[in-house]
Amino acid sequence: MAAPTSSQPVAARLPSRVLPPGRGLRAFPESAPASLRFSVGRRRAARLEVKASANVFGNYFQVATYGESHGGGVGCIISGCPPRIPLTEADMQVELDRRRPGQSRITTPRKETDTCKILSGTHEGMTTGTPIHVFVPNTDQRGGDYSEMAKAYRPSHADATYDFKYGVRAVQGGGRSSARETIGRVAAGALAKKILKLKSGVEILAFVSKVHQVVLPEDAVDYETVKMEQIESNIARCPDPEYAQKMINAIDKVRVRGDSIGGVVTCIARNVPRGIGSPVFDKLEAELAKAMLSLPASKGFEIGSGFAGTDYTGSEHNDEFYMDEAGNVRTKTNRSGGVQGGISNGEIIYFRVAFKPTATIGMKQNTVSRDHQNVELLTRGRHDPCVVPRAAPIVESMAALVLMDQLMAHIAQCEMFPLNLALQEPVGSASSVPAFAPDLS
Repeated sequence: MAAPTSSQPVAARLPSRVLPPGRGLRAFPESAPASLRFSVGRRRAARLEVKASANVFGNYFQVATYGESHGGGVGCIISGCPPRIPLTEADMQVELDRRRPGQSRITTPRKETDTCKILSGTHEGMTTGTPIHVFVPNTDQRGGDYSEMAKAYRPSHADATYDFKYGVRAVQGGGRSSARETIGRVAAGALAKKILKLKSGVEILAFVSKVHQVVLPEDAVDYETVKMEQIESNIARCPDPEYAQKMINAIDKVRVRGDSIGGVVTCIARNVPRGIGSPVFDKLEAELAKAMLSLPASKGFEIGSGFAGTDYTGSEHNDEFYMDEAGNVRTKTNRSGGVQGGISNGEIIYFRVAFKPTATIGMKQNTVSRDHQNVELLTRGRHDPCVVPRAAPIVESMAALVLMDQLMAHIAQCEMFPLNLALQEPVGSASSVPAFAPDLS
């Protein structure tokens, strides 16, 4: 039996008990698509609030990045930075130069100086405590290189999923999914690094430990003593010269035929204060994992012994405690990677991030067009044959942003009142921060 129909409005057909006097319904106009029409009661004003921007990282030290590969520029806005921190564009430029394209034959040939400009949040070389706006213009765009990508999806790229989600996308350079988005992260990370160093002497270093099948042995690098100069001594960013050359050779081999390979970046953080991180949902390793897996092309994260820890028994894997000569609680081994129970224990934090081969390659591939036809695609454009040498400074930056945010959270919660000095110790010393005498003339 067919359902009864009526030409009466929905409100008129509802029982009177559903519609108290003066509480009729309001509907979308008839011209609106059927999928968007719905009715709401007049009891209270409807409020639609969307919180899905996904462009802000951090809770206390917040960084919002913006911009696209072939737009006018990219950058970030940093909120929550402490005041009176010495900061100039040169501080950020050092890190941006390590990330920029065109720095060697094994990176993308796109030529960008990535020169940054601080537009707000500083006065006479000091942070003011207000939002810091950093801008980097795009200067070497070649939109014509992406005409094929406007019609077909690059395999393993974000082209298809952006269409699935938004129904529209910026074709040139991948738009927001381009690694140029990470410029804002590196600029903010440079500031976070500086504050961590001033406050607690924290050092963060990342290096390439694997390229394709070339694996740097675990004992080839001493995490206690390795220096930035060793890492930056070659274009592979591997602190061991012998393995660095093997990595360069592996990248060159695929580069000349238009293919790509992946690899692993290892990151270490020294002098991280004890007590950073929180139990359960905000564990330090969980925050690091989220930060690293938000990076373009990242596919895996492990901290400490990682997946290899499953090969041990408990008695083999446990890090036994001991008292050192200075009276500090230490661990004899560090399979935990400097984090236990989601909280830093004062040992070196170390983790690894896996990056897949660059998705855009100069070889013909089978794919699907935007109008859902099976096609072949041969892409043009300028792309890294292996992302890991340029990923190392980005990994450092994200680690710095996590540690900075967690440090501020710890100080806000656990150092508001006097510490239990039998068990706790204060974080760093603010005495290393230069005094700021404003010019009142």
